[in-house]
Amino acid sequence: MKKKTASICALALSAMTAASAAWAVESNDPIKLTLHDWSGQLINTKIMGSILQEAGYSIEYVQADYIAQFAGLKTGDLHLAMEIWETTGREALDDATATGKVVNVGETGLMAIEEWWYPSYMKERCPGLPDWQALKECSEEFATAETAPMGRYVGGPVTWGGFDEERVEALELDFEVVHAGTDAALFAELESAYQRQDPVVLWVYVPHWAPAKYDGEFVEFPPYSAECYSDASVGVNPDLAYDCGKPRGPIWKAAWAGLQEKWPGAYGIIDAYRISNEEMSAMVGKADLDGVDIDTVVADWMSANKDRWSAWIAK
Repeated sequence: MKKKTASICALALSAMTAASAAWAVESNDPIKLTLHDWSGQLINTKIMGSILQEAGYSIEYVQADYIAQFAGLKTGDLHLAMEIWETTGREALDDATATGKVVNVGETGLMAIEEWWYPSYMKERCPGLPDWQALKECSEEFATAETAPMGRYVGGPVTWGGFDEERVEALELDFEVVHAGTDAALFAELESAYQRQDPVVLWVYVPHWAPAKYDGEFVEFPPYSAECYSDASVGVNPDLAYDCGKPRGPIWKAAWAGLQEKWPGAYGIIDAYRISNEEMSAMVGKADLDGVDIDTVVADWMSANKDRWSAWIAK
């Protein structure tokens, strides 16, 4: 009889807990999170989506362009973007938040570097590296049959921004910028070149597995400043802007301004969310190198970090 009573109590408690969770959800409308075209962003976003689902919220994933997504965030057609990089997205983020229709929900915990990167074997062919001025003297060492006598720089997908063409012109580098079509194609290019010790300099970012797997360095350009991007008179070239390296700094969360009012509990969870470069690099490595499905990578993180994300929900 005691066992039966205990069972009934457990069922009642479970029902009360479920009812409480359902009551806590301010709206059953789906929170729409944006997905982009690189593994880290997909993992980051799906972890956030999974946590919100655990809290009882309905979520929907929407494929969106990295910069163009701000139009949807302003109108409320999209609700949350989990990765706005200080390196490439801060200008668009500031423009959007200035309208009052988008809010910066703070840092994800990830710290970004996006810059030109070369394998260490290229340093033997261009001894002045990592100083960017070495590229002026040995651009031909980075040439391919398609770009010779100019060097080739493999940029990220065009949608990532980054001002690489402007940087090449402002710093008077004899390089042709060739954009990879996708994140996967970018790192396939690195893998192929590295295996054959072929010339390559390309866009590499952190957090990512590549700098851990391959021996190499980032090019050291003149230090970034906001004025370098906005004022042609600032920097080594008095006539052109973008004559410096890319900015470095946090990866931000951006949301539709109405999210906090419509789903205040969800907003609190999003605000509390933090993850580290080391965690993300390891997860991206599992997906990209080991071939583990991204949903499995996310599920494994959720299982291993239950106490952590439960505390974010409880705040």
